[in-house]
Amino acid sequence: MKKQLLEEFTNIFKKAEGVRAFFAPGRVNLIGEHTDYNGGHVFPCALTFGTYALISKRNDRKVQFYSTNFPDIGVISLSLDDTLTLNKEHDWANYPKGVINEFFKKGIKLEQGFDMLFYGNIPNGAGLSSSASVELATAVALQAIYETDFSRVELVKMSQRAENEFVGVSCGIMDQFAIGMGQENQAILLNCQTLDYQYSPVVLQDASLVIANTNKRRALADSKYNERRSECERALKELQTEVSIESLGDLTPEQFEGYRHLIPNETDQKRAKHAVYENARTILAVEKLNNGDIAGFGQLMCDSHASLRDDYEVTGFELDTLVEEAVNQEGVIGSRMTGAGFGGCTVSIVKNEHIEKFIEDVGKNYRDKTGLTAEFYVANVGDGAKEI
Repeated sequence: MKKQLLEEFTNIFKKAEGVRAFFAPGRVNLIGEHTDYNGGHVFPCALTFGTYALISKRNDRKVQFYSTNFPDIGVISLSLDDTLTLNKEHDWANYPKGVINEFFKKGIKLEQGFDMLFYGNIPNGAGLSSSASVELATAVALQAIYETDFSRVELVKMSQRAENEFVGVSCGIMDQFAIGMGQENQAILLNCQTLDYQYSPVVLQDASLVIANTNKRRALADSKYNERRSECERALKELQTEVSIESLGDLTPEQFEGYRHLIPNETDQKRAKHAVYENARTILAVEKLNNGDIAGFGQLMCDSHASLRDDYEVTGFELDTLVEEAVNQEGVIGSRMTGAGFGGCTVSIVKNEHIEKFIEDVGKNYRDKTGLTAEFYVANVGDGAKEI
């Protein structure tokens, strides 16, 4: 892969000297959905597919971006000074520009520009964090070529701010954290309020993770995501009239039941219930995984999906169909939607001996019911962003 991309880099930028290569993975969240911006816990892991970035310093202040995924857009050329403002004409390149902007804001004087080529093998629009992957690939590459010494957690925060403040997309810290901090064969239990974290081995015995992409366009995801955030914020403010908490993640399910009457709006109450119960589910699920109780972990995945469907209402027909078909298959231990919802992916734990039939049967039944063709990936848990 690296050799092939180096040839592409040489062809596009007409140079082959001083090129360094970096990789940042995609991520999948095993459990803990829509808890990150509610101050709760998440349990993501990095994947072995993601974004490759090749970079070489220039002798002037010019910056050039090219993505093999968007060849029609061609090379995007600008000066370092032009990286400080969002420009819709720069399309996907606004994500790496946002990271450059963060380096400037940190007082790093970038005097020399660079040429940078990207290639990603994360399925587009699947909700496996292609944007955060681009951001972290950029961050570790800039750290290397400009010889800065930011901690990895700081690079994660800078990448999140690039998406939130520069690109203008609201997201919690989970995506960037999982991609920046991932370790091979380990998932991360992350407290999104404090950023305390611990690694847990993903030991599924005789089973594997299977990701299924609905291939449904996620047109509603952004607007509904912002709607859910505001519903949870309203619920939190109402709870804070009598309860001393900073976030919904501070409540146990038992405490929530004692105070839910403070939330008069039934819809807001359901949203808050999901955030609280999902946080508790996530902590319990990690305990079960650490104790080798894969069946218990799988059941909590199914419970998570039911809550996302009924209380948070972010699933939709396609995701529900994939999960329903999955849990009816032999050898399936658990299944749930993963990501923001309204399309995107499911993640299932499937016994290895049944994976082939699982993909065949679920794929056929899903196509029959939705008219869409799902794509399946047997996922391996990989390292976080790094130089290769």
